[in-house]
Amino acid sequence: MTEDELSHIVIGVALNVHSQLGPGLLENVYKKVLHYKLLKEGLSVELEKPMGIEIDDISLDLGYRIDLLVENKLVLELKSVKEINDLHVAQTLNYLKLGRFKLGLILNSNVTQMKSGIRRVILTKDPRQF
Repeated sequence: MTEDELSHIVIGVALNVHSQLGPGLLENVYKKVLHYKLLKEGLSVELEKPMGIEIDDISLDLGYRIDLLVENKLVLELKSVKEINDLHVAQTLNYLKLGRFKLGLILNSNVTQMKSGIRRVILTKDPRQF
């Protein structure tokens, strides 16, 4: 399954979760429920996937965690903020670079309708170059 196909499934599930829970809950609530619902869809999902930094033949675990990694392809960064900003995009881009992934979604649950809280983040360079 491609990243785009996965993103369509994830967005559908996220819309459903948000319509059931509504806005205003903590990020962790949406993360756990979305994790459960995506697993229920039959997808492989890692919760709080550690992202190490490799430099000079060593790997350092510095506490970076991807909120959800779907099928080892799609990075999900969950937020419960007033609006998605450049720092959120930069954080997601860093995860894409570190993991050599192509696509990420930022899902902001602090909105009245989930469709306005979704932002696609695409790594435009070949991820193998990092």
